[in-house]
Amino acid sequence: MNAVLIAIALVTLGAAAVAMTLRNLIHSALLLIASWAGVAAFYLWAGAEFVAFAEVLVYVGAVSMVVLFAVLLTRRSRDDLTVASDSARRAFSGFITGGAVCGVLFGAVIASPMGVMSSPTPTVTVRQIGTQLMGTHAASLLIVGVILTVALLGAIVIASADRKDNSEDTP
Repeated sequence: MNAVLIAIALVTLGAAAVAMTLRNLIHSALLLIASWAGVAAFYLWAGAEFVAFAEVLVYVGAVSMVVLFAVLLTRRSRDDLTVASDSARRAFSGFITGGAVCGVLFGAVIASPMGVMSSPTPTVTVRQIGTQLMGTHAASLLIVGVILTVALLGAIVIASADRKDNSEDTP
């Protein structure tokens, strides 16, 4: 059982680490999808099936497609798909920030009461959560979807309006 967790963690962290180091945005987005799938596998391993399936539907399905479409719609040429090389100062700042976040998370895990849970089985089933989301909270779920869609379209319009047209057709 622990070997499965270690394998899931290695795949998730490996995909995320490689996604951060690649210069090609499309490849990085695809590896980010693999990382999100690893997080969903962790939730499935932990027994949170609803959260795992929501992760797959929302992040692996919807958000990954939004990221890919945003990259493809806002880039004009193949040269735009590569990111310029970073400086050593940015890398140092990234390591310091990552170390600080890791320290805070590690402190929170150490300070949390790990063995307090009396029963590892959830008291709410996936069916009950689905009934609540699609019954009582259906309107709010639809409103959130519309707001996110409008925000995405606005971001694409803003990102594409800032570029100057460098077409070869004009004299």
